[in-house]
Amino acid sequence: MAVFRDNPYSRFNYLVNLGAGDPGSVQAGFAEVAGLSIDVQVIEYRNGNERSSAPRKLPGLSKVGDVTLKRGVIGATDLFDWLRTARDGNPERRNVVVQLLSEDRQTVAQEWRLLNAWPVKYSGPDLAATTNDVAIEELVLTAEGLDVA
Repeated sequence: MAVFRDNPYSRFNYLVNLGAGDPGSVQAGFAEVAGLSIDVQVIEYRNGNERSSAPRKLPGLSKVGDVTLKRGVIGATDLFDWLRTARDGNPERRNVVVQLLSEDRQTVAQEWRLLNAWPVKYSGPDLAATTNDVAIEELVLTAEGLDVA
């Protein structure tokens, strides 16, 4: 699915599909998506009779980083409702898809799939009577896998 080209894509056109609802709706519109990452841990191993004093490096467990979604408060409670399932001990696991769009906003340039994702943190907005900022809510997701297409 990834579309290769010489110039990099801009990062401001994207869709987020939370696995429920319409990714084109205002409820799925996020101002920021951060933390799409995966790390492979390294296992160092060396036999006592090896000729080299440097250990071998072997692949260990992989770990998907937590992903943070931020959006303006629109009066919808869907993000907190989803977190509530985890808080109550039965997290609703979903496959979440983030699609980077090309400048025409029609072509998917690249896609990240969070597998078996569920919310682990919700933060409401910081409120202040002397600022002009938009009220932002934040949802942090954990996932068991990350795939890129």
